[in-house]
Amino acid sequence: MRRVFVGVAAAVVAACAVAGFLPGHARAQAAQNECTLPQKKPLWIDFAEGSTAFWPTFAKPGVIVAGANFIYPAKIRALGAKTVYMDLNFHRRIGSPSAPLDPAEVVVRANKIFDYAAASLRCQRPYMALNELFGAATATPWSPGNALYRADVLLFMKTIAARGGHPFLLINTKPYTGGEAADWWREAASYGDIVREVYFPAPNIYHQGVLRGNRALRQYFRGAAAELLAIGIPPQKIGLMLGFQTTRGNGGREGLQPASAWFDVTKWQALSAREVAKELRLGSIWSWGWEAYSDAERDPDKAGAACVYLWTRNKKLCNGPRAAGAGFDQSLTAGQITFPRSIKCKLDGQTITTSSLTRLARVTGDRDLAFSALFERTVESGLVKVSSADVRAAEQEIVNSRFHRSQAAYRAALARVHAGAAIARGAIGDEIRRDRIMVGLKAKTPSSGDVSDYFSSYGATLTRQVQTKPATWWLNGRKQGLALASSAPPAVMTLRAGKWTPVWTPGGVVRVKPVGGTRPLSAVGVDAARPSIVAALRDLQRAVAFESWTLRHQRQAQNRALCVKDDLPQTAAVDLSDYLPFVTL
Repeated sequence: MRRVFVGVAAAVVAACAVAGFLPGHARAQAAQNECTLPQKKPLWIDFAEGSTAFWPTFAKPGVIVAGANFIYPAKIRALGAKTVYMDLNFHRRIGSPSAPLDPAEVVVRANKIFDYAAASLRCQRPYMALNELFGAATATPWSPGNALYRADVLLFMKTIAARGGHPFLLINTKPYTGGEAADWWREAASYGDIVREVYFPAPNIYHQGVLRGNRALRQYFRGAAAELLAIGIPPQKIGLMLGFQTTRGNGGREGLQPASAWFDVTKWQALSAREVAKELRLGSIWSWGWEAYSDAERDPDKAGAACVYLWTRNKKLCNGPRAAGAGFDQSLTAGQITFPRSIKCKLDGQTITTSSLTRLARVTGDRDLAFSALFERTVESGLVKVSSADVRAAEQEIVNSRFHRSQAAYRAALARVHAGAAIARGAIGDEIRRDRIMVGLKAKTPSSGDVSDYFSSYGATLTRQVQTKPATWWLNGRKQGLALASSAPPAVMTLRAGKWTPVWTPGGVVRVKPVGGTRPLSAVGVDAARPSIVAALRDLQRAVAFESWTLRHQRQAQNRALCVKDDLPQTAAVDLSDYLPFVTL
C-alpha cells in the first residue's frame, strides 16, 4: 500500500502553529473533542484520504474517517467528520516474522508513530489502525523469529495503549487460536481491538440473489468473528473490515456488471455487517478499497458505491439512490432479518413463532426436531391447504372413536404428553395434509411376489367385506371389496353390519356398509384379498415417495426462508403421531 508520510517534526510544528492561536483551556477542549468518538457501537470507520479522489463524500458529520497522513485528516475534520489514524506501514515499526526488530527499537518506533498520529489527529489519545499483522494463521509452536515478531506486536500495542492510545490490529486471514496462540490473541485484545478483514468476490454474492446473498454475507461475517469469540475475546473488542477494492483477484467488485449490481452488493454488505454486529455486539465496522493506488483501482463507480454505502447506514449521509442511478434496488429490508424476536422464521408470508417452537419442543423433547417439524408444516401448508373445519372434524372423530366421546379424557391424554389442543390440531392437520399429498404421488403396481409376501407376513390382520360410496383408495379404487384394518379407517372394523354409516377420512366423508363380520387375512385367501393388498402396498410406496417429496420441497424452501441468526432447520419428514399416537388417523 502507498503511504503519504510527513516528518514527525514538521507535523508537530504545524500542529503547534495551529494550536498557538488558542488559549490553553480552549486547546485542551479542542483536543478532547477530537479524541472523542461516538459511544454507540458499532463504530463505522471508513478509510479515505488523498488517494481517495472523492474523499469529501466521507467528510461530513456522523462519519469517522481513517487517514494515513498529516494533510487530509485536518481537511476532513474541518468538514465535520471525526478522524482516526491508519498506519499503512506497520511492518516498518516491528519487522516481519523472518526479520523481527529488536524490542528496544520497537518501543522507539511505537512512540514516534504515536506522536505523529497524535499531531495528525490533533488528539492526545489517538485511535490507531495497524495495517496489518503478518501470519495470523501461523500455527504454534512458532519459530524463534515468529515468536519474537509476535512479542514485538504485543509490545507495540502495549506501548500505544500505555500512552492513552487505542490500537486496532488488522488481520487479513482466519487466525490460528490453538494452544498458546490463544493466550497471545487474548493479550493483544487487552491492549486494543482486533479487526478481521472479510473480502469476497462480489459476483459470487450477487448471483445468489437478495435472500441467499445476504445470508451468505452474514455467515461470512459471523465466521470471521467466531474464532476470536470462541477463545473469550470480548465482542466489543472485535471489528470487521469490508472490502470495496476493484483490482481483480483481491476480492471486491471483481468486474461485476452492471454498476447497479455492485451497488446492490455494496448495500447488502452494509446491511449484513450491521445485522451481525448487532447480533454479536461487535465493536466496529471498517471499509477499505475506496482509494486508488493503481490503475486497476481507479474505478469511476467507486464514488457511487461509497455514497450507497453511507446512505445504507444513514440516509442523511448521502443520496444513494441518486448516486446509483437506474437499476438500483432501494429496498433496505429485502433479504434482511427485520422481524421481532417473537418470530423464529418467515417463509412465503408464513411465520414460525418462538412460542410455538418452545411448546412443541416440550412434546418431542428435542428442540431441533420440533423446529424441523414446524418447518415441514410451513412448507407443506403453503402447497396443500387444510381447513380448520377439516381438522376439527378429524379431532371429533378421534374423540368419538378413541375416547368414548369424552373431551375430558382427550384433554387428559394430551396433558400426559405435555401437549395442548393447538399441538394436537397441528399434528392432525399435518396428517390430513400428508394423506392428501400422498394420494397424488405415483406408485407402481406391486408384483405377485410382493402380494404373496404381504399375505404371508400379515395373515393376522383383520379384514371385513364392505361397500362404499364413493370408491376409495383402500379398496384399490373400487366401491366394494375387502377392507384391511392396516389401511382402512379404524371405524370400519366396528361398524354395524348391513347399515350405511358415514365415516370420516382425511379425504372426506365416506359412506360405508359392512357385509358380515371381521376375519383375519389368512382366512380370506390371497386371491380375494389381492386388490386390497395391492392398495396397501401402493400406499407404502407413496409413503416412501412422500419423504423424498417433502425433503425436496423443504430444501427448495430453505432458499426462501429467513430465520433468526440464519439458523435454518434441518430438513426432515417428522411424524408427530410418534409422540401423539392417539391422534393417528
